[in-house]
Amino acid sequence: MNLSRIIATAAIRGAHSIVRRAEEKLKSAMEILGATHPVELPNTGYYLPVIYGITGRKVTRLSDMEPILALANELLPPLPAETRWTPYLGPVLDAGMATLFAEEIIEALRYATGPSPAGGIWLGAADDVILRERGIEFVDGRAPGFAAVVGSAPDTPTAVKLAREMQQKNLYVFMAGQANGTSFAEQLAAADVQLGWPTRLVPFGEEVYAHIYSLGFATRVALSFGGVTPGDYRRVLLYNKNRVFAFVLALGPVTDEWYATAAGALNFGFPVIADTDIPEILPYGICTYEHVVARVPHEQIVARAVEVRGLKVPAADVEVPVAFGPAFEGEIIRRNATFVEIGAGRSTAFELLVTRPMGEVEDDRVRVIGPDLDQLNEGDTLPLGLVIEVAGRKMKEEFEPVLERRLHYFVNYLEGVVHIGQRDIVRIRVSKKAFAAGLRLHHIGAVVVNRVKAEFGSLVDKVQVTLYTDPEDALAEQEKARAVYRRRDERLGSLTDEAVDVFYTCSLCQSFAPSHICIVTPERLGLCGAVNWLDARASYELKQAGPNQPVVIGTCIDEVRGQYTGVNAAMQRFTQGKITSLSLYSMMEDPMTSCGCFEAIAAVLPEANGIFIVNREYAGDTPLGMRFSTLAGMVGGGEQTPGFMGLARAYILSRRFIQADGGLARVVWMPHQLKEYLKTGLIRRGAEIGVPDLIDRIADETVGTAVDGILSFLEKTEHPALSMEPIM
Repeated sequence: MNLSRIIATAAIRGAHSIVRRAEEKLKSAMEILGATHPVELPNTGYYLPVIYGITGRKVTRLSDMEPILALANELLPPLPAETRWTPYLGPVLDAGMATLFAEEIIEALRYATGPSPAGGIWLGAADDVILRERGIEFVDGRAPGFAAVVGSAPDTPTAVKLAREMQQKNLYVFMAGQANGTSFAEQLAAADVQLGWPTRLVPFGEEVYAHIYSLGFATRVALSFGGVTPGDYRRVLLYNKNRVFAFVLALGPVTDEWYATAAGALNFGFPVIADTDIPEILPYGICTYEHVVARVPHEQIVARAVEVRGLKVPAADVEVPVAFGPAFEGEIIRRNATFVEIGAGRSTAFELLVTRPMGEVEDDRVRVIGPDLDQLNEGDTLPLGLVIEVAGRKMKEEFEPVLERRLHYFVNYLEGVVHIGQRDIVRIRVSKKAFAAGLRLHHIGAVVVNRVKAEFGSLVDKVQVTLYTDPEDALAEQEKARAVYRRRDERLGSLTDEAVDVFYTCSLCQSFAPSHICIVTPERLGLCGAVNWLDARASYELKQAGPNQPVVIGTCIDEVRGQYTGVNAAMQRFTQGKITSLSLYSMMEDPMTSCGCFEAIAAVLPEANGIFIVNREYAGDTPLGMRFSTLAGMVGGGEQTPGFMGLARAYILSRRFIQADGGLARVVWMPHQLKEYLKTGLIRRGAEIGVPDLIDRIADETVGTAVDGILSFLEKTEHPALSMEPIM
């Protein structure tokens, strides 16, 4: 297949330039640091991943780079005589691979000699934690592919529009290289667009060389998830062509070095789509379809790239004035960027999904009863009761909490909206930008209708949504919702952990805490309070590839602490090796990790030989001198922190509640409102453990939050914790 002389000449010329630059940088580094100086990309076990994946060679010191550059020079075709030489594709692909080796050496040398590639908006190489968290999405389909963007859009609004379009298609956007004095990432940053892995807008570096991190990430996906052996270059490249659906988006004038880097990407089966007038390569071959497509208008360029690469992108098909898709699930809205906040302990906020007879549901109906956002002032706090009524011939009451918990995702998919919590401890923030774009509460209702029907169409035939924002209506509807929550919790009845042979995971909150996973048992519901064992089982029945996976319990290691071989293996698997051991019934040794959706926090109060529990709604100080929000920062994030633990309120009443640490008798302080909420259960459980008046012996804020005052109260009431074995 003949290849345009212009593009081949430019690519080969660019490859020679980049290889020469790598040689110069390596020579300088060896003179300063010595041949044995170590080199690595931080926190990765894949050495220099493109070199390692393609050649099988481990580069661990400067001297290891010399044979790699020798190989690059072997691959380099001679510079063509433009008047008499017409190259074919093979030499250009060789030049592209030589380019990738040289670029990886250049970037690794920056880590060794400085300045570091990571700084400011630039992230540099992705470490193995990021690979495990994000790479799996390219395998299970949550990320249909990635766009490697080089250069810049003609203006900032166009850059933002392109980025939003790619986010809505669930694509990751990897950015490196400048054009016309700026870069795509810098344009987005100037428009105050959130960059980083959580929003799938990933700025690797300022120069085009930094796109080696894009191809390194793709190579590591093949090695880590595709079972490919380092050095088996054919399988590495075929895996990427067939499984990692990526493409290069070239924005702006294409330089020789861009051509060379693009030639490297062609080896991986990644086509190039450009907005400028460059030679095209349209026949099939290395890439699945066309190789290089040029002169594509900006309003069509993303769609054309998706078409050329053959991506299967799920359509959001929901009309809202802001972008919508999973890319916005990890978005952060700071207080100074917030237009209005819902709930967060300052107003009534709950969500409920219930089943109704077919005739009682008006399909697609969305009502806002009370003021909408345009009737509020910036900084206001709004009550909200989000009630979803569904009808379907196959819908069952036991599926309600499963669908209800998905609201966490659906609302978070809106750009400019953050949703935390569940049931009656919901917290929602709407940004100033989203409000200015025209977002209103009825749009949230429309999104919920759309997504419930899209994801659960086999169960649900009709959906209607009512949003109660009048304070009296919201409060009245919340009481009705709480009655439903209680009925759901009571369904477990006398089911015990010993009576089942499987527990379930819950990974709904991993977008907020990637190393967090809940293990849900009959006697320990998810820390959000909204997923019990029956709910998790129903969820698995509905969607076997969903967030609730069965965990075969395995052999009991420690009955008191609740340690099981199967649970430990599951923790290691689902946290990508970060958590290897879990004690289901202890907060002092290998406790459950937490995300940010817990209903309450338990913490040790060593002076009282006990623990205190604070619920999310309580806004005052605790005996540690910290409020709930401060404690949440210590507990969340997927870390195991002995002595601290996020939990569901109902778990406090479980007979398994921290049984290894003394159980309910260890509780020495909790807010009065939490005592009232759990009153009936606390009296019942107190009687079961031989302390029928335990609720009266537990201090609260009316006693005080100072340790001395609490101790005096505990001594006066003869609290059992004072005579127990030391907790620390």
